[in-house]
Amino acid sequence: MKKTLLLAATVGMTFVFSACQSTDVVGKVAVSSFEEVLTAASANVTFDEEKNSWTLESPAGDEFKWSKDFSATEADSIIEFDAAPFIGAGLDLAKLPENYVYDSETGRLAMNFALGEEKFNYSGEATPLDAFKKIVETKRDLIGYHEALDHYGIALGEGNMFEWAKDMTKNDKDIVFVLNPQPFIDAGVNPDQVEGWVFAKVEMMENGKKFEVDKLLRPFDLK
Repeated sequence: MKKTLLLAATVGMTFVFSACQSTDVVGKVAVSSFEEVLTAASANVTFDEEKNSWTLESPAGDEFKWSKDFSATEADSIIEFDAAPFIGAGLDLAKLPENYVYDSETGRLAMNFALGEEKFNYSGEATPLDAFKKIVETKRDLIGYHEALDHYGIALGEGNMFEWAKDMTKNDKDIVFVLNPQPFIDAGVNPDQVEGWVFAKVEMMENGKKFEVDKLLRPFDLK
């Protein structure tokens, strides 16, 4: 059953996004800003037939995948990246959660997230933006605005996220992979020693109150 992949993806959602904007505005601008990211990264946006998902690849090869149809995928979203920096920082792969899957042939680690079981119907051939719009429509609670970084993003569960700039012309962090460091720390990683990732405290907001949480960040400028 796909629900065994992860606890409910909404866990920790309020800790990630500010609620200072109305639902309609956040949903609308999240889509329009994500469209701008897809346009800027068009050469690195592909369809993964095996995963039935679209892939946005960072300049360094990290990947964010989102499903074309939740009813047809076990992992509705995936964050995938080179595991070597984590292994070099002490990672014991055997101690990772079950939905963190290491490929020994490629040396990559995939974090698999189950977001729902909704069936997505399209008029004509689906585009990457069409699939993202379906996620916003059916799982609106996963989409939010991160005021501190001026980003929109999708909460994938347990404090893990993918974020993108509201306005790429004013932000040098066009896309950011955001990981909860605790599962890696529990698996032996020294988060300060993960090459290419930034271990930092990130300002969040809940019920109008600001606070900080630890995150592993991997930002990229697409321009």
